[in-house]
Amino acid sequence: MRINEIMTREVRTVTLEHSLQDAARLMGIIDAGFLPVEDNDRLVGTITDRDMALRALAEGLGPETPVSEVMSREVKYCFEDEDVEHVARNMGEIQVRRLPVVNRDKRLVGVVSLGDMAIDALSADAAETALSGISQPNARAH
Repeated sequence: MRINEIMTREVRTVTLEHSLQDAARLMGIIDAGFLPVEDNDRLVGTITDRDMALRALAEGLGPETPVSEVMSREVKYCFEDEDVEHVARNMGEIQVRRLPVVNRDKRLVGVVSLGDMAIDALSADAAETALSGISQPNARAH
């Protein structure tokens, strides 16, 4: 099974100039804790509710702070034609619960999450594999 068979296609994004308040408001509307960040139709980062809490709120930054100041710039992604099992193993290794999905031109076409994998009976084992890796203590956190 391929990622494009289970991914979420309707993806909302923010730009580098959006404020943290804009991003938080959008997260609330779509009931998500993760947004891809784009610049001129290119994926340049991601921002999570955790990024906002630890990199902004904990540091005393206000709601008007641009997303660009706290987003994760090292973009982890997968391709839409990749095998679900392969992506699940990768998610476990890099300890993430969701990934932007791009086409071979590296244009954002969706997002895949553990939830997407768990919903599909054929990829539930893949979700379990990923979760097992994600749940391992992170050596970098110590």
